[in-house]
Amino acid sequence: MLVLSRQRDESIMIGDDVRITVVDIRGDKVRLGIVAPNSISVHRMEVYDAIQRENREAAGVTKKDLERRSDSHNQAGAQG
Repeated sequence: MLVLSRQRDESIMIGDDVRITVVDIRGDKVRLGIVAPNSISVHRMEVYDAIQRENREAAGVTKKDLERRSDSHNQAGAQG
C-alpha cells in the first residue's frame, strides 16, 4: 500500500485520468473530491462491498466458490 501525506487543496493523480483532492479536514474526518472518467465507478468501500455481495448472490456464487476458483487458478499458474 502506498501511503501519501496531503494537505487541504492538495491532490494526487492515479494514472492520467483520476485526480483525488483533499477538500476539507475536520477532526478525524477527511473529505475527498474525486475526478474520474464516467467509465470508472467510484464508491465508498462499504458500498462497493455491498454491490459485490449482491452480484455474487444474484449469480448464485458463494464465497467458497470464489476461494476454490482462486486456489485452482493459483495452482495452475504455479505449474505453468
